[in-house]
Formats: sequence, C-alpha cells, structure tokens
Amino acid sequence: MHLTCTLTCFYAENHGGRLVVVPPRADLTPDVAQLEAAITPRTRAILLNSPNNPSGVIYPASTFVEIEAALSRAMRPIVLISDEPYRALVFDDVVPPEVPPLVTRSIVATSWSKSLAIPGERIGYLAFSPRMPEAAELFEACTFTSRVLGFVNAPALWQWVVAEVGDQVIDVAPYREKRDLMYEGLTRIGYQCVKPQGAFYVFPRTPIDDDVAFVRLLAEEGVLTVPGSGFGAPGHIRISLTVERDTVVRALPGFERAFRKARGER
Repeated sequence: MHLTCTLTCFYAENHGGRLVVVPPRADLTPDVAQLEAAITPRTRAILLNSPNNPSGVIYPASTFVEIEAALSRAMRPIVLISDEPYRALVFDDVVPPEVPPLVTRSIVATSWSKSLAIPGERIGYLAFSPRMPEAAELFEACTFTSRVLGFVNAPALWQWVVAEVGDQVIDVAPYREKRDLMYEGLTRIGYQCVKPQGAFYVFPRTPIDDDVAFVRLLAEEGVLTVPGSGFGAPGHIRISLTVERDTVVRALPGFERAFRKARGER
C-alpha cells in the first residue's frame, strides 16, 4: 500500500494477490489512518517505498511508529515490506529511519542498481527483522522462490562487483543540483510540488485534473514525462532527473508553455 506502479500490481496479481493503493496525505507521506482502515482479514503485507518513487519523499520515523501501532491492532499478523533501493540517494543531510527497530514484523528490500547507478541489474538483498517470529520460514520461502525464478537471479559478474564495491555510493551532488533546478523552475512557473528529499524524481501536481492529457501537452512541447495515474496518484506527473543538467534547463520553457496552455493562458 503506497504510491505504486502498474508493474508491481502485475506481479502481485500474477500470483493471486491484489494490491490496494492507499492515497497519501497532501505532503505525499502515508496516511496511516486510511492505511489502517484499508486492512481486511485478507491483508498479508503492507508495502512502503522510501525514499519514494515517484515523489522523492522520505517517510519520517513517526510514520513507522504509527504503522507499528496499527499492525498491533490488526486481526492477524501482517508484514511491512520496506522497499529501499533509493536509500543512499538522499539530499540535504536527511537520514532515512531504520525500519526494523520500529516495526516488529518488517522486511527490508533494497538494490544496488540505484546506489551504484547500474539500472536494470537486479542485484540486491532482503533483510528480515530478527524480531519477526516468522523470519526463518519467510527466508526459506524467498530463497526457494529465487531459485525457481532463475531469470531474476543476479548475474555472477555483478555478484563479484558488489562484493568489492557494495559499500560505495555514487555522487549525489549532480542529482541534488538538478533537483534544485527543476523544483525551483517548476514552482516559479506555478506548479504545486513537494520538494524531493531523495531518489531522482520530481512529482508535481498537474494544472488540470487529467494527468494523461497534460503529459500529451508536454509531449507537444518536446518534454517527456510519466502520468502519475500509473503510480496510483492521478493529477501528478513524474519527472526523471537522470538526464544531463542542460536537458533540465532546456525543458523548463516547455514546462511553462504547457502550463500556460493548460490554464488557457497565452
């Protein structure tokens, strides 16, 4: 239950599960009250992603304290899966909280594909909280699943690489500079936007309700973005900062023209 994408829903549904997206607060942090209200006797896990894709928001420790309290009131044991591939890509000295000390039944999932800038290389790990009574059984189940789905196993080459440089992190300064350029440029134009604290995305609100239509307006201006409805958050667009700095600078006039056009301004 988080800002999620179509791909995650596909994987869940392909194995007989169903993802329920719980809308976040206005600041794009989880609305724990709504999350608890969405829990049913069939709920098995809660999935959170922080630093978040697509918003770049980092969830505070208080959010996980609230979730722990909610899970303690649940009718059955529920696991929190903390999806953290962007944990190393943070700005402004913000430190993402450690989840296992805050949530008893928690699993941390992460990947080196972001911290080492090797997108597409599926190499990472799952960490099970030792406080979770089912940790050993879940570990065995995940190990079996990984062996059955051999195509998702990390290539041997990258296993050797990570053993040598797994504690290294790419320089986040260029991402921070592009974050500042894009955020300041968009808010100057008039976009409503929560300032990202991590990852490499910006997730502003669209000036019209139809985010897909607005993506088309941007495309007419030569700017490619992704509609927020694909992440369970309609009325937003996701902007990637994995481009050159010059691309960000050249895109801002297109963002402004599309914004004015959507609002019927010249």
